[in-house]
Amino acid sequence: MIDRGEASGVEGRPQMIVLHGPNLNMLGRRSAEHYGRLTLEKIHLSVTAEAGLFEWEAVCHQTNCEGEFIELVQQYLDGDAFLVNPGAWTHYSYAVRDALEMASGPIAEVHISDIYEREEWRRKSVLEDLVDVRIWGRGLEGYLEAVRELIRVAERRERMGRSE
Repeated sequence: MIDRGEASGVEGRPQMIVLHGPNLNMLGRRSAEHYGRLTLEKIHLSVTAEAGLFEWEAVCHQTNCEGEFIELVQQYLDGDAFLVNPGAWTHYSYAVRDALEMASGPIAEVHISDIYEREEWRRKSVLEDLVDVRIWGRGLEGYLEAVRELIRVAERRERMGRSE
């Protein structure tokens, strides 16, 4: 477990900041072909439970406003890890990228659907070379995999930092 020398989350638990972009609040109503019947609430509950298994706290947010997404990143810059699904912003928002670039913890980019099996424009990610973990096309399991991988990366960084 990460020891930051101070309480970072609930009961001193490390915090994983989970941020969702536009239209992800409409999961369950969006195309079942691409998103199944998954809802944002189910994602947030599952990610929170998975993080809790490793004694981490998940702090989950969703916004349809790009500026608010950026402000959330800035608010949590010192979060221990970031799990993001910026939705359409993934493909063109250098403002979101610039904000995430300042984050101190590792970053995972997650997409519910297989972005490489969809429209050409969805195949580009402006975050691709910034993030530590990228997962797409795995639905809810992709989120849970990202939680586990982010924790592994964060703890490895912590161990490396202590050995310097």
